[in-house]
Amino acid sequence: MTSERIYVGSYTSQDGGGTGIAFGTVEELVVAVETPDPSFLTRSADGRFLYATNELDAGRVSAFAAADDGSLVFLNDQPTEGAHPCHVAIDPSGNYLLSANYSSGSIAIHPIAADGSLGEATQILQREGTGPNAERQEGSHSHQVTFDPAGEYVFDVDLGSDSVHVSTLTQDGRLAEVSRLQVHPGAGPRHVVFHPAGGAAYVINELDSTLTVCSYADGKLAVTQTVSTRPDGASGENAPAELLITPDGRYLYGSNRGDNTIAVFATDADGLGVELIQTIGSGGTWPRHLAFSNDFTQLYAANERSDAVATFTVDQSSGALTATGTPLSWPKPVCVLPV
Repeated sequence: MTSERIYVGSYTSQDGGGTGIAFGTVEELVVAVETPDPSFLTRSADGRFLYATNELDAGRVSAFAAADDGSLVFLNDQPTEGAHPCHVAIDPSGNYLLSANYSSGSIAIHPIAADGSLGEATQILQREGTGPNAERQEGSHSHQVTFDPAGEYVFDVDLGSDSVHVSTLTQDGRLAEVSRLQVHPGAGPRHVVFHPAGGAAYVINELDSTLTVCSYADGKLAVTQTVSTRPDGASGENAPAELLITPDGRYLYGSNRGDNTIAVFATDADGLGVELIQTIGSGGTWPRHLAFSNDFTQLYAANERSDAVATFTVDQSSGALTATGTPLSWPKPVCVLPV
């Protein structure tokens, strides 16, 4: 089992929740810093700074200085001017932090200073739209903001309007829309990842348990295939969450909350088609987040509702997962960030 060091973000406001961001290994974690509802984490390219969403009614993003021993020192925070920010990303230049406000359906952009602290927002971009799912798609719900492999375009995924917005990021920290992918109605797109070769992208859909495969070029996505994240005959409620792709683009891994499984897909040679080749228990209940180890030989699953971080070995030839050891007990884990 890998003994690399990891940070773990948890929900602190839930019953039995943690107190902040943890640090350690899959054998043992300790609290690195107390902060409310740090539901998603990212680090600067040089590893000196860590940023977290504070998924609150009055959302915030927090900046921390990261020491060699894993301890975190709070630098500052900024309001996202929206509700429940659930995802955050640093632009490739390292100049801006972008976050997605789920409940209010907006994207916040904050400048990053040389000392790692965050400045006042350069833009709060409100998305608009609805979908056919009256309960979950009554308005926009931004669930992710990320970049393509070349770092040229920004993608924000709106579960509420079944769309993926494609933009460029201006030097003064504003999004200029280039195109939009309309996913099938009621899909509830949540996260997108890109084939490393750059010609394909994959969207995991929370509301109907599907994976949408797209061709990608010049800031434009086009659907080529849609498949289920569940094996034939699966029944009951299910809500996919995270999506990962291997560095060679051969395999995809998606989490199924409800089935409590990880779905493994093999991609076609050109990346424009996929096939479900394995589903395996996630090592707990409600796997909200998945992450690869730094050497991509292990996969971590943060099982929110069973207070467990499970570890799997990734077969480098077949892509198959094998559970390894005993899951680590930790309250309400929802994000794993290897150091």
